Amino acid sequence: MPTTDSAQRSATLDLAVDLIRRPSVTPDDAGCQQLMMSRLEALGFKGESMRFDDTDNLWARKGSDGPVLAFAGHTDVVPTGPEKNWVHPPFSGEIDQDGYLHGRGAADMKGSLAAFVTACERFVKQHPNHRGSIALLITSDEEGPAKNGTVKVVETLEARNEKIDWCLIGEPSSTDRVGDVIKNGRRGSLHGYLTVHGIQGHVAYPHLAENPVHTVAPALDALANEFWDHGNDFFPPTTFQITKIEAGTGSNVIPGECLVHFNFRYCTENTAESLEERVVAILDRHKLKYDLQWNLSGRPFLTDSGALVSAAQNAIRTITGEETELSTSGGTSDGRFIAPTGAQVLELGPRNATIHKVNECVRAADLDILSEMYEQILVELLA
Repeated sequence: MPTTDSAQRSATLDLAVDLIRRPSVTPDDAGCQQLMMSRLEALGFKGESMRFDDTDNLWARKGSDGPVLAFAGHTDVVPTGPEKNWVHPPFSGEIDQDGYLHGRGAADMKGSLAAFVTACERFVKQHPNHRGSIALLITSDEEGPAKNGTVKVVETLEARNEKIDWCLIGEPSSTDRVGDVIKNGRRGSLHGYLTVHGIQGHVAYPHLAENPVHTVAPALDALANEFWDHGNDFFPPTTFQITKIEAGTGSNVIPGECLVHFNFRYCTENTAESLEERVVAILDRHKLKYDLQWNLSGRPFLTDSGALVSAAQNAIRTITGEETELSTSGGTSDGRFIAPTGAQVLELGPRNATIHKVNECVRAADLDILSEMYEQILVELLA
């Protein structure tokens, strides 16, 4: 059973503990990338630090030829919340008697980062003359605005025509057991910021005012009940959700403005442009006076088949004897920045039951299994 005694921990678990003990809340890397690079340099990787504004990024590559298999991930973690609510201190990396590794980032995604490194160490030792190249693309700005992280690294690589063929992201994809689900795509995410204009006035004289909450309500009802699409074989139907409504200054005042924020998680049956047009048509049909801004967080992407999907399926079957499910459920990931370059993209990581929660944890033994899966994927593609 795993223990806090480092002499009895696996190399993967030992590195995961060291990474968790570094409080790398977005966008602070807290030395995690340097720690990883110190291990990779010994294998022949060449590291390139790319700092954009307040964000540290690492592009590390071994080899100069193609094809390129890149492991992608992030060292940053979300805030812990009140530490008094944690059974184990969030940056302690403690392992309990049941064999669970505790700490912020254990599942999302420092455990995967450790598994990346140790998988590379074993693979390079066994296959020093492997074909192609192995790379790691690591950022400290995935949990935050995601403006100076992976997207900027990809722009840099594209500008110098340095291509990724296969990208394996360590996001926590698994549900009940490690490897039971891999994400082969993600829905798009489109945010809308609507300001509906009215006329402020006294509640006792509504004929002298125009209440924007009242005028926008039927339009919001229409949007909430609109049928967007059926989805398809790979994606569930597109969904619309209102995330914020704000209006009013006091109990006797009819508001002059109403702010509404909403979000689409959309599949490939729609585009951001088609959704924007349909929203505008509904708002105009209700004769609203409004301003509307859009923010496209990411377009949908899909790797429905190919060498990477086959390699991951074979690797999971080899290591666990189990089959895996392909899924596009969940939120967005940095895969949305990598897939448009033409790379095949998959996400494979530990169980996601505790991510972003108080007492985040992962079964310690799962990280060793995950590392073996990553190593086997390397074997499948580059040995």
